[in-house]
Amino acid sequence: MTSPPDPAPDRLWAVIPAGGAGTRLWPLSRRASPKFLHDLTGSGRTLLQGTVDRLAPLVGDRVLVVTGDAHRQAVLHQLPGVAPADVVAEPSARDSMAAVGLAAALLERRDPDAVMGSFAADHVIGDEERFREVVAEAAAVARDGWLVTVGVAPTHPSTGFGYVRPGGPLAGTASRVDEFVEKPPLAVATRYVAEGLLWNAGMFVCRPSVMLDLLALSDPGFAAALRGIAADPGTLEGVWPTLPRIAVDHAVAEPAAAAGRVAVVPGSFGWDDVGDFASLLDIVGGDGDLTVLGDRGLVHGVDASGLVVPAGGRTVAVVGLDDVVVVDTGDALLVTTRARAQDVRRIVAALKEDGHDELT
Repeated sequence: MTSPPDPAPDRLWAVIPAGGAGTRLWPLSRRASPKFLHDLTGSGRTLLQGTVDRLAPLVGDRVLVVTGDAHRQAVLHQLPGVAPADVVAEPSARDSMAAVGLAAALLERRDPDAVMGSFAADHVIGDEERFREVVAEAAAVARDGWLVTVGVAPTHPSTGFGYVRPGGPLAGTASRVDEFVEKPPLAVATRYVAEGLLWNAGMFVCRPSVMLDLLALSDPGFAAALRGIAADPGTLEGVWPTLPRIAVDHAVAEPAAAAGRVAVVPGSFGWDDVGDFASLLDIVGGDGDLTVLGDRGLVHGVDASGLVVPAGGRTVAVVGLDDVVVVDTGDALLVTTRARAQDVRRIVAALKEDGHDELT
């Protein structure tokens, strides 16, 4: 990885939680090979690699990845520029607060003057230069003791994302956060966009001690346990299963916003969390015909449109179907429509219920 150019945020660390089951991208994404390990955009880089690539000009080699124990070797293979000690394996999934909190506790001891930014491993960013400008501003605000979130300017009323309500202005483009709101129905989302609310992309920038101190206000035992693991890493296996399963948003961001401790920096840089095959089709640029992610020579279409992923190496033919999604991985075949892409996770649940864990 390259050294950060000047000016770059002083002592900014990129914390990358790399987890999640990715059930809505089944059968391409599985428990053993979640979506962040895949090249889903045709760029030649996986989502994880793309995340590190776009942050490298800001952080250089200051990268800390927190991933599942089962995925650590794959992460190390994909990120040869990241030191093995900076790829931390969590023994089991405990949601984002445990992962991000552990990173904060480790950095608090390792680099007391650091600012950390938490960025998911499986998001796609369009304008990377603008993204870095927003992150740099968020880091500057975070130095003054704020928990800062990056709010994405909505492109449409989405029911799939939570929202951030900006309040009074701070320095630059930053504002206080009045509240975080959950994923709304369409009518409410439409009103939110009109009122100037921002999408909550789950990106948080702060000093590590600020993250842990805010957590301690609502759950002092949780914060103490994380700091205890950082002080004695040998306790990780024993303490980890006792930690609460809760997201950063609920554990820290929402109560901190209510206390006036959260700021938001808005950004328009093209953002997507690749939540299903419909959003993937938007990212790779469906133009009305069949869009192929993979070997185009394997796919043949007649009067058809949608997305085809021929990952199984077999010929796929689609005739007379519009907005179709076909994903062939060799051991599993998914056929659905763009409109029903969110329902793919129900198939994963059914497979588990039927005892076919090997396919999930």
